Amino acid sequence: MNLLIYAPAYERIRDRMPAGVTPLLIHQNETLTLNGQPVAPEDARFEIAWASTDLYIKGPGRFNFGLLTAAKDMKWFQSGAAGFDHPIFTKVAATGTIMTRSDAQGIAIAEFVLARTLEAFHDTAGRAAKQAAHEWKRHEFRDVWGSTWLIIGYGAIGSEIGIRARAFGARVIGVRRTPDGNDPADEMITPDRIIEALPRADVVVLAAPHSGETDKLVDAGFIAAMKEDAVFVNIARGRLVDEAALLAGLDAGKPSVAVLDVFEKEPLPTDSPFWDHPRVLLSAHCAADSPMNIARGDEVFLGNLSRYLKGEPLRLVVDF
Repeated sequence: MNLLIYAPAYERIRDRMPAGVTPLLIHQNETLTLNGQPVAPEDARFEIAWASTDLYIKGPGRFNFGLLTAAKDMKWFQSGAAGFDHPIFTKVAATGTIMTRSDAQGIAIAEFVLARTLEAFHDTAGRAAKQAAHEWKRHEFRDVWGSTWLIIGYGAIGSEIGIRARAFGARVIGVRRTPDGNDPADEMITPDRIIEALPRADVVVLAAPHSGETDKLVDAGFIAAMKEDAVFVNIARGRLVDEAALLAGLDAGKPSVAVLDVFEKEPLPTDSPFWDHPRVLLSAHCAADSPMNIARGDEVFLGNLSRYLKGEPLRLVVDF
């Protein structure tokens, strides 16, 4: 069977490829080869496709998705991404293929959230300013120990964040539609209880996918229910937040700090008030930008490939 795969990704795993799987290679210059011979895009036939992390970041992504949406024989598509809310995935799903996502990013995003939350708790910018000014002054900070974290979207990413927060001594409240009783949290609630939990949370993290249910989840009412000194973190999608309401809250002092890695419009316009807001820690949708994600993504694909060839259920299947 043929596997559509980005050439650099194939080079990484070629020694671990099982027998009977032939790579249909996507090259950087938007060409295809099979067994060393060129293949016209309209003649491409493949049963499996893998869009690896490096294909999304460095490769010919549009070319790849053109092949996927035109596929006639594809039965399984493994994505290197965690989210499937981009419209292109709906078009791929329309081919009738099984679609699986990746959880390789969870560790990197969790470390990012911990790092930026510690920045907020410690006011590292203020500490650096004292050093720059040669001021020998004491600098108080907040402990993560004893704090309460409300993590909305307690799946592969949210649970990794919760595990690390608990290791610091925090109490974690996870939110998901169907808690299974084995979630690594101190308490699990369903989305309809978010507002009642907000007054208890020192840190509120968005890690949920965008959907009709989560669109503009964070609105004026959500912000009004938060603690005065809460830290708000969004590493999910910008469309989960009413940005005007968040700005109004920040101007009024609640939340105390917003850690924002995603926005409704990206790249964020240069005239956006978020850039210079004193209560915002801003980054350019890079919470997952660890090179280790590539190796972890390879393992996700190879594990699922083994299951596929054995006829076993695949991990991380996406429901459309």
